[in-house]
Amino acid sequence: MANTGYLAIDRFTLVQQAAPRTPAAWPHQVGVLPPRALSFQHRTEADQLRAAVDGGGTAVLTQVLTGTGGVGKTQLAADYARTVWDGGEVDVLVWISASSRSAITAGYAQAGVEVLAADPGDPEQAARAFLAWLEHKAGQKPCRWLVVLDDVADPADMRGLWPPASRHGRALVTTRRREAALTGAGRRLVHVGLFMPWEAAAYLTAVLAAHDRHEQADQINDLAADLGHLPLALAQAAAYIIDADLTCASYRELLADRIRRLADLLPEPGALPDDQSATVAATWSLSIERANQIRPAGLARPMLELASMLDPNGIPTPVLTSRPALIHLFEHRTPIGMSGIHQPVPVSAEDAVLALRALHRLSLIDHTPDTPHQAVRVHQLIQRATRDTLTPDQHYRFARTAADTLTAIWPEIERDTVLAQALRANATTLIRTAEDALYRPDIHQVLHRFGASLGESGQVAAARDHYQHLAATTCHYLGPDHPDTLATRSNLATWRGKAGDVVGAAAATEELLLDTVRVLGPDHPGVLTARGNLAAWRGKAGDAAGAAAAYQELLLDTVRVLGPDHPDTLATQNQLGAWRGRTGDAAGAVAAYEELLLDMVRVLGPDHPDTFGARHQLAFWRGWLGDATGAVAAYEELLLDMVRVLGPDHPDTLATQNHFAAWRGQAGDAAGAAAAYQELLLDTVRVLGPDHPDTLTARNNLAYWRGQAGDAAGAAAATEKLLLDTVRVLGPDHPDTLTARNNLAYWRGQAGDAAGAAAATEKLLAHCARVLGEDHPLTLTTRSNLARWQESAGD
Repeated sequence: MANTGYLAIDRFTLVQQAAPRTPAAWPHQVGVLPPRALSFQHRTEADQLRAAVDGGGTAVLTQVLTGTGGVGKTQLAADYARTVWDGGEVDVLVWISASSRSAITAGYAQAGVEVLAADPGDPEQAARAFLAWLEHKAGQKPCRWLVVLDDVADPADMRGLWPPASRHGRALVTTRRREAALTGAGRRLVHVGLFMPWEAAAYLTAVLAAHDRHEQADQINDLAADLGHLPLALAQAAAYIIDADLTCASYRELLADRIRRLADLLPEPGALPDDQSATVAATWSLSIERANQIRPAGLARPMLELASMLDPNGIPTPVLTSRPALIHLFEHRTPIGMSGIHQPVPVSAEDAVLALRALHRLSLIDHTPDTPHQAVRVHQLIQRATRDTLTPDQHYRFARTAADTLTAIWPEIERDTVLAQALRANATTLIRTAEDALYRPDIHQVLHRFGASLGESGQVAAARDHYQHLAATTCHYLGPDHPDTLATRSNLATWRGKAGDVVGAAAATEELLLDTVRVLGPDHPGVLTARGNLAAWRGKAGDAAGAAAAYQELLLDTVRVLGPDHPDTLATQNQLGAWRGRTGDAAGAVAAYEELLLDMVRVLGPDHPDTFGARHQLAFWRGWLGDATGAVAAYEELLLDMVRVLGPDHPDTLATQNHFAAWRGQAGDAAGAAAAYQELLLDTVRVLGPDHPDTLTARNNLAYWRGQAGDAAGAAAATEKLLLDTVRVLGPDHPDTLTARNNLAYWRGQAGDAAGAAAATEKLLAHCARVLGEDHPLTLTTRSNLARWQESAGD
């Protein structure tokens, strides 16, 4: 369409800013502080921290608590935060679990939503707004704030995310790292080490006294020394003594004996932080044996072995109660008693939860059922001690089982974005912990599901990078001609194209096709699929006629190899009809889909998703033939059937609602189209998230119909904001980014700035020619638009 914004009705999902919110009144807390540990002890480091903050003058005082695992950094940070909050010293307190850059951004975004009433549908912008707000402005009511970033894994994650300098603000970071990047700009390091001897003794005394247990001071001191004054080991020992009703002397005897027995099984000296390997392994060994005796007996150890492969910061409950997890617990139930035999009783989900409670009782895990997506937290030292006891074969099998538990509960449609994020975090830990196991004897499906989840959540560049690594690693383990290697290369090409490089995707698919034919033969179904993918990417690169011709040739071979009624044959006919329409033959596309729909109903049934797809295409091309009113009626009827069969939140249902709204506009009801989009947006954000590429395209559609309804200035403003997000998510050269640039120029021109529209379109034309080529349809349309705007500007 010359001199017009692009209406991207091929895209499926929608987004809308949330309804207006009210900023929270002060004082206000964002995030949940960890509960105070049993018998928490005041420590010297707490005084050092307080003194540094109180004596800091006007600069932001970012105190960085550094130290190895198990020394209590998080408890110190939480104690400080709780003290200043309860004392009324801060107006806004923000606690963020900062184990990754995405988690830090999400924490800031939540603060922006609650404190500033920022748009929850745009987390990146909400995070930026909150960071900017922390810097006090003249005339702004002063706010005393504290931001705590707990467990920063990599100082690089904080680049651009440090809280700004403010006379009213304080920030506190905990981390195991000690790089120079943590210092400077008013930041001060406070090292957290082991308990001092008197602190360790006071801790043990308080914990035991809380359970009406009283020991001699010399026994307390000797046990604390035996445990190396390590807070993590002290907590496990105290829990054991209380649960087993022992004296400190008896526990010391058990501990000494266990250290001797484990001497040959420990990691190399110094392998665990602070050279605490013997202590951690020994206390862990005693505690897991005790937990394993608690009913249902024998399940605590295999449960902890499974959890040691997954995310220490939170494992969803359904992962550890899934069918693969229950089978694992049954097969690896530890024999209890002299006979060494246990009855083959099936393990239930309730048994699995009881095993988690047993581990929690012995301080081996933190189990918080009220937070189901992060219900199980396991200290990394305990995970390490658990994995160090596994044989290589057990490590391999348990890693594969952990992967099975993730795929067992990973939904095909990720409606719960918080759960999806937690599953990706657990997959990331598993890959880091035991990647080798996920490629033998073949590639585990969790690697593909993780990559697809990245892409489906809108992180298309991350999905591409994941498959780049996956393709290279699969080739290394399985060889270049293994079917898994070929399949991974196909997925890499797909996400390369979705990330904007359609020309590269076509070239990669062409190379893959040659290898697939050589390995599998010309008539293998995988070869036919690769030929279809190549045709599609060539079409998306601008050669619609070539794509239609390739699908016509492919259809002949598909009928010959698979038969006329095979689902892949019907799918090929579906693609052929679509590309025929894109060459300009809308009438041919309509005729093809009328014939195809009859076959699909006969072979697949009227309620099959592919049948719905054919009905969608038929309605679409009828609309392009000029019958927009008929298209609206067809989409309305299709929508009723899809809601009945698939449900209102299924992506295909949302796709149909999207097209229904678009064709309402094409039929002359621009205001109705805008209203329909607006009504759909909140559900789409909930299902697919704000950064999904289809969501970005739908925002384009909403702006388009608002402009068509008469609000050109509003359309320009919405498109300008959309362009920023599109560049951030997809990159500057993605076709959707180029579309957004065109539309911004168009709506500026429609709002009265023809000269500005001409200048922007001229820059876009050079960009399109470089990225897409001189003959791409988008380049040609942009050239036409440039001439129109130059004319409108008086040239």
